[in-house]
This record gives sequence, structure tokens and C-alpha cells, in this order.
Amino acid sequence: MLDMSDARKLVEIRGLKMHFPIFSGLLRRQSGAVKAVDDVSFTIYEGETLGLVGESGCGKSTCGRAVLRLYDVTEGSIRIDGVEIAQADPAQLRGLRPTMQMVFQDPQASLNPRMTLASIIGEPLDEHTKLGKAEKLNRVYELMDAVGLNRAFAHRYPHEFSGGQRQRIGIARALALQPKFIVCDEPIAALDVSIQAQVVNLLEKLQDEFGLTYLFISHDLSMVRHIADRVAVMYLGKIVETAPREALYAAPAHPYTRALLSAVPEPDPRREARKDRIILKGDVPSPANPPKGCNFCTRCPEVMEICREAEPDTFEVTPGQFVACHLYAQTNSEQTAGQAAATEAHKSIQQGD
Repeated sequence: MLDMSDARKLVEIRGLKMHFPIFSGLLRRQSGAVKAVDDVSFTIYEGETLGLVGESGCGKSTCGRAVLRLYDVTEGSIRIDGVEIAQADPAQLRGLRPTMQMVFQDPQASLNPRMTLASIIGEPLDEHTKLGKAEKLNRVYELMDAVGLNRAFAHRYPHEFSGGQRQRIGIARALALQPKFIVCDEPIAALDVSIQAQVVNLLEKLQDEFGLTYLFISHDLSMVRHIADRVAVMYLGKIVETAPREALYAAPAHPYTRALLSAVPEPDPRREARKDRIILKGDVPSPANPPKGCNFCTRCPEVMEICREAEPDTFEVTPGQFVACHLYAQTNSEQTAGQAAATEAHKSIQQGD
């Protein structure tokens, strides 16, 4: 696991909002907004993999695309490699594209069916470099070698490849410009289970080889546990818990995280039979009309009256484990009071000396 004690912050997201307007009526006036991403903040350190998890429709993919400025963000700060890009114009973004790339969920839809493998991988080189034809082809071959594709396939078309091979093409294209940061938007969701581990192992190998930093978006908690250094849990456009991988899987703090992890099947039938499943009642509210207070209050098994009135603050419950939940407000205030009392006692002892 990556040691973050002296690691540099490569990606810093603060107060990110991505709201899509809703228009209605004869005059098509804005009547509301879908709050797909609503005040999200997180940091990714250089060389780290941050897993972003949550159920379908919670805003994971929208968040990943907003971080790369594939959308014009509603509000917030996005700093990648020290450069603020939240409000950057298209010309500025074009110059920054080599630093940040994306691997898309569906390799079938993300590859142009009319282009050969060599053309697909070489397209970023055409746009951002001045390499000659021979140099470009050599670079394409190097990238094919890196992701485990046979050089003899360079002039084949996407439909001639399997799903796993197509995803390797997408990964090679993302690596073409030697980026520092890659958003992996559910890169294994469309693949057979037998191929998923191969693609994840490839991503880990490339990370070690090229010093890459990943935002790995997935709903597969088992795979995230395998690849991520830290995990952020998202629900209805907000991050409810962020923690180091082992801390989160060993002792999840937020009720939603506990419910998610209880749904992960155990390979051992005896442990599966003993496991307590947390069944959430009701449906996920609409992001166009989220509930007042905590977004999770309509389904939370531990809901309190304050949850329906006020949005929770974020508390650090263990070192590096942050949770947005009213359950920890009392504990946090007691800890703060205890720390203040200890500080005062220490001052008194020093004054007495």
C-alpha cells in the first residue's frame, strides 16, 4: 500500500458541483436542476489509486468526467498537478490534456469502428505531437507491447477484437501522451469476470511502470479492495465516507457503507451464512429533489431527527477515516472537549513549573 506521509497532492477537488438544468413549460424555462454531483471534495496523491464506489446513479461517472473537465462544472475548484482547471477555457484545456486521460466503461462504444488499432492509439499523437510517421508507428508498437497486444494486430479494426482486447486498446490510447493522472470509469464493468482480473492486474502493472495516479470508479467493492489505496463512498451526489482501504473494509463508519459492504458476497459459504445483511428500505431519492438534511435520511436504519433537518458535517473518526454523519457529532465534540481540557492541564503544569 502506498505511503502517503510524504506524497505530493496531484489532484485536489474542493466543493465540486455538477448540476444539470431541468427545463419545462411552453417557454422552456428552468424549473430545477439534477444535482448529479453536489459539493464533493477529495484529494488524490501522486502514485495513489483512489477508489470511488457507490450504487448506480449516485454520480460516480459524472464526478469523474467533471474532474477531467469533460463537462463545464457548475461550481468548485479542480487542481491537477497544481493547475486550476475548473474554469479553464478550451485552449487552456487542450494544452493540459496530455496530463490527464480517461479509460471509458464500454470499450465497444469508445472506439471508432472505422479506424484501425494503430490509428486509434496514434490519434492523440497526431493531435498533440509532431512525430513523423515512422516515429509514431514505433510509439504505437511500444504502447501495444505495454498493454499486451500483438503487433501483428495493428491494422485490424475494433470489431475484430474481444472485449478485453478492446479495453486494452483504450488503455493504450490513454497512455499515448504519458499522462500523470487517469480516470478509470468502471473499466471492467462490461467485461467477462474471467477477463476483469487481467485488466485490473494490467492497470496495476502500468501504474508501477509509469508512475500513474488513478481515480478508479466502480460499483464492484471486491475489485476496489484489490486495487485501491483509499476508498471514497458516494451516495446521491455526495461523498459520505473516505478512508484507507483496510480501515474501511474492516470497520466501515457510515451506515450506508456498512450496508454496501454487507451486500458483498463471501466466497466461503459458512461465513456467508453467518453474515448479517443490512437491507435498505425504499428507493434512492431523485437527485432533482434530494431530501432535506442528510441525503441518506430516507433509507438510513439509524436515522435521527436531526438527520432530517440539518446536513451533517464531516468528522475524522480514526486517522485518515472521514465520515459525514450525525452519529459522530457527539463523539467528535467529546473528543474536542477532552483535547482542550488536556491542553489546559498541560499549560497549568508548565506555569506551575
